[in-house]
Amino acid sequence: MKENYKSGFVTLIGRPNVGKSTLMNTLIGQKVAITSNKPQTTRNRIRTVLTTEEGQIVFVDTPGIHKAKNKLGEYMVTIARNSLDDVDEALWLVEPSTFIGAGERHIIEQLKKINTPVVLVINKIDMVKKEEVLACIDAYRKEYDFAEIVPVSARSGENTKELLGVIMQYLPYGPQFYDEETVTDQPERQIVAELIREKALHCLEEEIPHGIAVAIDRMKMHNKVMHIDATVICERDSHKGIIIGKQGAMLKKIGSTARFEIERMLGCRANLKLWVKVQKNWRDSDYMMKNFGYTDDEM
Repeated sequence: MKENYKSGFVTLIGRPNVGKSTLMNTLIGQKVAITSNKPQTTRNRIRTVLTTEEGQIVFVDTPGIHKAKNKLGEYMVTIARNSLDDVDEALWLVEPSTFIGAGERHIIEQLKKINTPVVLVINKIDMVKKEEVLACIDAYRKEYDFAEIVPVSARSGENTKELLGVIMQYLPYGPQFYDEETVTDQPERQIVAELIREKALHCLEEEIPHGIAVAIDRMKMHNKVMHIDATVICERDSHKGIIIGKQGAMLKKIGSTARFEIERMLGCRANLKLWVKVQKNWRDSDYMMKNFGYTDDEM
């Protein structure tokens, strides 16, 4: 083991849509978690790894803590809450506002039950004036005894180096958990499925995305081209029509934007074929959820 080497697990928590996945991708320096401005983008606990000279940080990006409406929602909230107990440090992401609502108070209550050091990360500082950031720091400081408060912009990368320094400070000394090459513990198929789901979220109407999942039916390399067959699962026949679009235009758009990202990630050409299938109420079926990779063993 290297002298004075640090390593540990750091969870990112916060309400849906505060920029957790964007921050994680920025800190890692490449895209692993899918991002979208719609809630419930992250459904699983995604681990990403950053290895530097000083140490290794294993980030655990969790779904946003919110009030659950179905089994998938309950699963997501359980994962987010449980992750607080198993880590060396928690980063709580908030937006730069002095308004501390019911959602934030709910998170403060959860934090009071743990002994983990909590770093408050005020994200999106590029969207507001400096005075508003200072007022926000002041408001939160009164609510909880944070280890540190760090304002950042996940989108522009502003202050993220400083944040990494703070994270390292609170990690225990210890050996690496993963080798230097590892960036995520997500299997390739799962990342591909998530990238397709991300593009569907970007392209579709407000109502549909919550009810979609993506299943990879086949993924095989042939003549240096990755051939991928995937099915987009939705909950209603009417949704199926919207996802396919007029003369297949929407599905084509989702496919071509997803293919571009998949090729970038895999570093090779990809041939992506998409189908759409209706599975009513899959979000309330344990069997279906397992099928799409949402399993109890992480809960």
